[in-house]
Amino acid sequence: MTADELRRSVMAALAKIKHPTKERDLVASGQVQNLTAEDSGVVRFQFILGGDDPSDLLKQARAAAEGVEGVSEVKVNVQLPQMTPSGGGGRQGGLQPGSVPAPTPRPGVLTGVRQIIAVSSGKGGVGKSMVAANLAAAFAQSGRSVGLLDADIYGPNIPLMFGVQRRPSVTGDKGQELIEPLESHGVKLMSLGFLLDKEQPAIMRGPLISGILKQFLEQVDWGDLDMMVVDMPPGTGDAQLSLVQTIDLDGAVMVTTPQEVSTGDVRRGVKMFERVNTRVLGVVENMSGMACPHCDEIVDVFGSGGGESLAKEMKLAFLGRVPLDPAVRKAGDEGVPTVVSAPDSGAAAALIAVMKAVEERLAVLV
Repeated sequence: MTADELRRSVMAALAKIKHPTKERDLVASGQVQNLTAEDSGVVRFQFILGGDDPSDLLKQARAAAEGVEGVSEVKVNVQLPQMTPSGGGGRQGGLQPGSVPAPTPRPGVLTGVRQIIAVSSGKGGVGKSMVAANLAAAFAQSGRSVGLLDADIYGPNIPLMFGVQRRPSVTGDKGQELIEPLESHGVKLMSLGFLLDKEQPAIMRGPLISGILKQFLEQVDWGDLDMMVVDMPPGTGDAQLSLVQTIDLDGAVMVTTPQEVSTGDVRRGVKMFERVNTRVLGVVENMSGMACPHCDEIVDVFGSGGGESLAKEMKLAFLGRVPLDPAVRKAGDEGVPTVVSAPDSGAAAALIAVMKAVEERLAVLV
């Protein structure tokens, strides 16, 4: 099949998708633009995503293109409305639904970072930071150069989890100073927790959060890294939007516990990443079960299978489940990630398996 024939086949496939409210297909409505195809099977097109469009419309378009015989890869450039202030209450810097701009290229100092992934969750208390810390440590153990950015501004727990409490130093000439990231267990670290006094709360509004994240990205001497892991704050607020607007993430890992109250919130997080054209690498189910220390029976404290069911429902990869293990709690309190402090534990084995699953998903999506 020639490139031109492939282009026409993909256009025909996209024309079969009807917009639920416009009563026209995606091609006729002008949402698919500048579609090109190469002899290698790579297909590219722009997709105009409106604020009122269903959240899965882009996913449908991508799936239709990928399903055409001869297509080896689909690359979509999503066009979104620009950021506008929200109305009401005088609050500045808010976003209207569907008004998140697409991410811009990585800042200059991050050009040495080969891959960047975000670890996110729909709510707090599901072990997101634990997963981020252990992913970073596991990647470092595999021989990679790794950085971990703690973007959880309101709950910066990475310093505690890596056992580092000192303040970072600043190098360079005046006007060109860079913050030196701290390092522990082979991972370069930066967190607001390094800059706050112990038990000092982080009380700040959205614009200040954006400024701090920008500084951590652009004014930290990360150097050359194979991998940067970003520990996101829970939810879908200012910090998440600031980050995805600033850098081009290679993917996001969603962390949940098995029960519905957690998986329901993760659905919203997945839709946020889809809205800003960031691929979700998959779902991790944490606290999936605990082995009774007396009889070895598995006790499903928080239920069972919720994360895997969510992944299946949203057509995402299930990256694995991590058991509820006292070794994880001990490791976090002592400042040594579980994959380092208890490598023979069930939790460590599960976390290393998650790392390998993420590695495989990144290889597929490159």
